[in-house]
Amino acid sequence: MTTRLVSRARIGAVSVLALLLAGCGIRATEVPTNFGPAPSRVRCSLAEPDVSTQTARGLPVQVFLLCGSSLVTVDRTVRVPDGAADSERRMLVAQGLLDQLAASPSPAEKEAGYSTDVRGGITVGGPRPGDPEDTLRLSTAPDSLTSYALAQIVCTFSDSAAAEGDGSVVLGGPGAGSPRRYECTDEVRARPGSKEPPSKEAAGA
Repeated sequence: MTTRLVSRARIGAVSVLALLLAGCGIRATEVPTNFGPAPSRVRCSLAEPDVSTQTARGLPVQVFLLCGSSLVTVDRTVRVPDGAADSERRMLVAQGLLDQLAASPSPAEKEAGYSTDVRGGITVGGPRPGDPEDTLRLSTAPDSLTSYALAQIVCTFSDSAAAEGDGSVVLGGPGAGSPRRYECTDEVRARPGSKEPPSKEAAGA
């Protein structure tokens, strides 16, 4: 009788030890899951620098693209000849930024969810008589742009050598209308579709 009890105790101990070892990860078990494939890339975040957008030589700049419901910056370059006068350099930078905004995002950027609402063909010129000296006049009136495109242009210009560096930019259109000073605010960057850049008539216009 005693021998049987001892044998049963040994068998029980071995069973408990086996369960403990399995629970400690000594031997993994296969458990079926149905969560779908893991995402290959976080939306609005490039896994690594996009070399295709950085190969061109020129002045390093940043432009604002759309991703989801907000504006995000991406690295670009614009061509500015050596020795260009300050006024010419400013126009070249502004036009280069517009061209970069209108360009189609790279394949890697598209995969990450980037897009642009700025259409090609927009040109930029300097101030007219009576305009503030830092005015940029677009070939398309600012108030005829979509709220997304206007936010992209305002935030890109205001954060570049094309503006005075105070978080604003003076924009006008091709007509006789007075230019206005637009600001790129946190609200505009977060909700460009519903929050247009605040503006006021530019002083000196």
